[in-house]
Amino acid sequence: MKRYHLTAIIWKEGRWYVSKCPELGVASYGATPDKARRALGEAVELYLVNAKRLGILEDVQPALLAETRYTAPLEIALA
Repeated sequence: MKRYHLTAIIWKEGRWYVSKCPELGVASYGATPDKARRALGEAVELYLVNAKRLGILEDVQPALLAETRYTAPLEIALA
């Protein structure tokens, strides 16, 4: 079984927590940060199973196999 280490970013929107995997562009949500992370894990797993079934898993391999990941806040000011 191949294991992948990806990133989960979670933020609050209203009463929900939104979770997103930036490497794949997959998102989900939950009532708590932990539920949002678990829901994202399920969504990413389904995404990867489908990608494998469709023969397009190799298209996302660079994101899946990257050994180093960087996350940082990014501030943008709009006039």
